[in-house]
Amino acid sequence: MSNTDQVLIDIVDYVRDYPIDRAIALETARNCLIDTLGCGLEALEYPACTKLLGPVIQGTTVPNGTKVPGTQFQLDPVQGAFNIGAMIRWLDFNDTWLAAEWGHPSDNLGGILAAADWLSRTAVAEGRSPLTMREVLIGMVKAHEIQGVIALDNSFNRVGLDHVVLVKVATTAVVAEMLGLSRDEIINAVSLAWVDGQSLRTYRHYPNAGSRKSWAAGDATARGVRLALMAKTGEMGYPTVLTAPTWGFYDVLFNGEAFSFQRPYGSYVMENVLFKISYPAEFHSQTAVEAAVTLHRRLAEAGRSSDDIRHINIRTHEACIRIIDKQGPLNNPADRDHCVQYMVAVPLIFGRLTARDYEDSAAADPRIDALREKIVCVEDPAFTADYHDPQKRSIPNALTIELNDGTVLDEEIVEYPIGHKRRREEGIPLLEDKFRTNLARRFPPRQQRAILDVSLEQARLEAMPVNEYVDLYVI
Repeated sequence: MSNTDQVLIDIVDYVRDYPIDRAIALETARNCLIDTLGCGLEALEYPACTKLLGPVIQGTTVPNGTKVPGTQFQLDPVQGAFNIGAMIRWLDFNDTWLAAEWGHPSDNLGGILAAADWLSRTAVAEGRSPLTMREVLIGMVKAHEIQGVIALDNSFNRVGLDHVVLVKVATTAVVAEMLGLSRDEIINAVSLAWVDGQSLRTYRHYPNAGSRKSWAAGDATARGVRLALMAKTGEMGYPTVLTAPTWGFYDVLFNGEAFSFQRPYGSYVMENVLFKISYPAEFHSQTAVEAAVTLHRRLAEAGRSSDDIRHINIRTHEACIRIIDKQGPLNNPADRDHCVQYMVAVPLIFGRLTARDYEDSAAADPRIDALREKIVCVEDPAFTADYHDPQKRSIPNALTIELNDGTVLDEEIVEYPIGHKRRREEGIPLLEDKFRTNLARRFPPRQQRAILDVSLEQARLEAMPVNEYVDLYVI
């Protein structure tokens, strides 16, 4: 296919040929794995999520199929990918990548783990060797890299498209390679992902913000598995899907602009990914929430409370204002966890921010909306520059509180959230604690210990067959 778009070729050659052997990349992938699965386990406490899970037809079980962690479901790999993907994204608590486009690269674990588990169970049933968890970790690194490197310079949100297009593309490429497809077949698969219909960001923004944003990535990663399986049958591809005049992706959906690239594919994204460790909040607000928790403590130490606040100024970066600076009514949890005023007000009042603080019962507290009305966001161009600086990649927010008596508290600045690469030494023990907490939500102590014994040991986890590891999570 001599006329194939170079973007397709670069993705496929990377997936097929690039060796993932940097210890830091694989170690970060292991931490990403346990954090992502833990987020899925917490989501199982929410009926709005669990009502979407299980087989398409109730009661269906697939022999040698994908097992869904924390449940008794055993499904085909496409539906398994949707289940796992929806769980891990539901509470907006898994990892994040911020650039010209943002997103959550661990969303791809839905498709990667589902396909690897199904392939492994099938192999064992046929007397062949299963895949190991090292292969899952390598697949995670590569999916992170594809999604994240494309996102560095290319903004899909500015043309109204949702970032889950990159989940679909990355999952398709990695799963197609995992299935053993030829180079041409993987190119076909990836072209199918680009030519597919793409999701609008409608469900992320006023007045339509809603729960689809919690399962959109599950839908995308499942679609990636399906397209890889279709390519495996010999289904043709579309080699100039991006560049074709009039009918290609660039002309139809990207204002006629070609993608630009800041760097070649490697393992940069996984090594620099942002973990959401302390707060289930849209990532542009993480540092603001951290500052608000500190200010809550300072108010309490001074014998004051949120009732004493007259005004709050948030000095922030442009992306925060564009995405989560919201006034007016918030209609549901999906609306609230994308409102920086809400995510600052709650910790200023209570000293915490949890997933349950977005529910209707919590939002009914009149103090939250009263405090929201006192919060104003102002862009600091220096913060915006640091946000885009590849040497910094900070997500800075600074909060200043003025009290009713005219007192102005010292500004509280947080440039790098606890999940940032610059705070790994501080963050990883807390990430492991988060995983322990999430395991305890679903499993008895003996099962928790069995999962932890493997999950916290790099060499042991990498050597373990995928199906055996997933079996540890079955109830």
